[in-house]
Amino acid sequence: MENSGFRAMLLAISDKLSEDNFTSLKFLCTDIGKKKLEKINKGIDLFECLIEKTTLGPDNTELLRDLLIQIGQRVLLEIIDDYERGSPAAAGVLDAEEREKINIATEVIVEHLGRKWLQFGRKLGIKPTQLEGIQEKHSRDLEEQVRELITQWMKMKKENARVEDLIKALRDCKQNLTADLVEKNLKDLNAR
Repeated sequence: MENSGFRAMLLAISDKLSEDNFTSLKFLCTDIGKKKLEKINKGIDLFECLIEKTTLGPDNTELLRDLLIQIGQRVLLEIIDDYERGSPAAAGVLDAEEREKINIATEVIVEHLGRKWLQFGRKLGIKPTQLEGIQEKHSRDLEEQVRELITQWMKMKKENARVEDLIKALRDCKQNLTADLVEKNLKDLNAR
């Protein structure tokens, strides 16, 4: 593909789609054809089909925007906005190793942080208005609030996002058990 930033943006969106989101997207893309749709099992593959049909491209993201709105994923529109502004945030400037560490930390934090996520968010430097937005968007899902919080933090830090900052913020919030679990899981990663 001629535009690596475009591909990175599509991958970033694909990675954030839940299984339900993906199923809804496939349901909306009827013009691809039933046989072909049955073989598709990842967002990025679905996007490739839309590119082949020329309904999606580096300078044609309208369809993708509409689809994301229809499945209730307005939050993912920010990834398209970042891409269209030429922001490196969408291109995934973080090196793969650091991204993997943060992904591991995210899973542990999502599982163990609970209601202390607001305090954790403040320690990470997330603005109160952003914290309120996260709370409203995922009012009934504590785990999604934590996941969104870390996503916002990564956007803010861009290539400077480091897993050590997450661990330090946990310790600052007296969430030592969670911080220890993150460190243990990272050691396990390094042992592989």
